Amino acid sequence: MSAASGASLRARVGGAAALVIVCLSGRASGQGAAIPTTAEGHPDFSGIWQSLSGAEFGLEAHPGGKDAPSGTGVVDEGTIPYQPWALERRKQNAATRDTTDPQTKCFTLGTPRGVYYPEPFQIFQRARDLTLLFEFGHSVRTIHTNGSTHPEGPLDQWLGDARARWEDDTLVVDVTEFNDQTWFDRAGNFHSDALHVVERWRLLDANTIEYRARLDDPKVFTGPWNITVLLHRRREPGVQLIENYCYTHEYDEFYPYPKEATR
Repeated sequence: MSAASGASLRARVGGAAALVIVCLSGRASGQGAAIPTTAEGHPDFSGIWQSLSGAEFGLEAHPGGKDAPSGTGVVDEGTIPYQPWALERRKQNAATRDTTDPQTKCFTLGTPRGVYYPEPFQIFQRARDLTLLFEFGHSVRTIHTNGSTHPEGPLDQWLGDARARWEDDTLVVDVTEFNDQTWFDRAGNFHSDALHVVERWRLLDANTIEYRARLDDPKVFTGPWNITVLLHRRREPGVQLIENYCYTHEYDEFYPYPKEATR
């Protein structure tokens, strides 16, 4: 190859590389611009979302089993820092989960379990609050963004009391006033009524939310720990929440009303 030909080739390759960089930069800028915002200029989380993380079957990394797929875990630190007595309690929960998991009793999933449970949930957003409607049990959770503070407790709530503020484009939610009736997952991970959760909701692009939560409970854990999951927008045509009240399933045989009962 002559020197002139080599120079020409290098010029073409360099030009192509520059074009790729420009295209990638434009794509990134387009993604940023595509993030929906509210009239107030905050990110708009409205829509139907669902986690594909598998966290419902175990927050920590776990092998597959007869009733759960394997998973890499979503705990940032790798393991949950249980106090010794609480670790034994978790083991007991896991062994008896078919009958003791609050989810199998159709109880409200709680916070944060409702966020990564493998059914969709819908967010309705306005200036003063966000309303989360969950498909499982049709539980309704309100996140207040009006500058109000937690009421005097204890309030003994299944979903906790949520008060939020904006840090740039991240919604930071402080959640307290829990009861001790919910679990974090099917693996038996649990908490007491002293649970304190700080959630951080951030749109990575128009169709992906990064959900992070810091969990602290001095009655159960030796210190705080964190989880991170991604939530994906459901975009199928006509997608909507479907009734799943769960506790009505045992009555399915009676609906429609048996014909012989009308004779």
